[in-house]
Amino acid sequence: MASSSAPRARRVDGVNGLSLHVLEAGEPTAPCVVLLHGFPELAYSWRKILAPLADAGFYVLAPDQRGYGETTGWDPRYDGDLGSFTLAHLANDVLSLLRKLNVGQAHLAGHDFGSPVAGACALLAPEKVRSVAFMSGPFGGAQPAVSRASAGLHAQLAALDPPRKHYQWYYSTREADRDMRQCPQGIHAFLRAYYHMKSADWPGNKPFALEGWNAEALARLPRYYVMDLDKTMPQTVAPQDPQSAPAWLTDEELKVYSDAFERTGFQGALNWYRCSTGGQSVASMQGAAGRRVVAPACYIAGRADWGIHQKPGELERMRDKACADFRGIHLVEGAGHWVQQEQPAAVARLLIDFFRSA
Repeated sequence: MASSSAPRARRVDGVNGLSLHVLEAGEPTAPCVVLLHGFPELAYSWRKILAPLADAGFYVLAPDQRGYGETTGWDPRYDGDLGSFTLAHLANDVLSLLRKLNVGQAHLAGHDFGSPVAGACALLAPEKVRSVAFMSGPFGGAQPAVSRASAGLHAQLAALDPPRKHYQWYYSTREADRDMRQCPQGIHAFLRAYYHMKSADWPGNKPFALEGWNAEALARLPRYYVMDLDKTMPQTVAPQDPQSAPAWLTDEELKVYSDAFERTGFQGALNWYRCSTGGQSVASMQGAAGRRVVAPACYIAGRADWGIHQKPGELERMRDKACADFRGIHLVEGAGHWVQQEQPAAVARLLIDFFRSA
């Protein structure tokens, strides 16, 4: 008989219009933890975290979020229902899952773009959130710490030598999905290079705080954040392709991602960025403007993760203003952006200790 801590897949229908594909582990009667992935990932990104959390006495849920993987019911079109990808709507996907499974409260951990989704849940439904761990992406509250639509910023980036552009605005273009889905090297090789370039394995990842949200400061970010103006993302990362997958992400594991995105494309995932750069996500959270996260909160990132500093001021805003009960910043040695995949044992220990103390 299989152990209850062994991860298993299930489908939960009727979740805010979705049929949600979920990985779960542990006993449903135990305290619940929900793990929220980012881009370009899947519920599978938590595969090394599910069993340790279940062994520690938690019931763990990791969904393929709207726009990803085997979850269905979302609009895959560029000209489709963009409003269904706003931050508030994504948070309501998670809250609807909890209601569907009759979970009263849950601990949340959100990685990368999953971090603001977790934060939005904590702001919109504080009674449902026991604690929240923000990972890689600092959460500065319903209103961002910087005006990411700063007037003239993109013209200033384009005027640099060499000319540059911000990746989130590139991801918001009509061409981005096609660029990645039909890239010459194929999706598998593209993702291998992308994951490598944002990991601790890539020697260019030595992050430091930037002085502000301006072209000169942002140009100090690696090219996968502030790209050359004339390059696609596959062109940007291709020169750094390690040609073979690392131990923390084997070729067989990488194929889970590449198979998924070959099947679905990237547009659903990219619509999250469009709602961010276009202001729809901020507008969707207007009802929570001025609120603080009241649940115990912490922050976890790889020490080699530029995500800590890619939005100047956001880390400090999270620590000092956005959270009423902030319990610390943990930077994991030997990890870059994919912290729960690169150093799963360390991340599992941090999450278990935090959730138990919350």
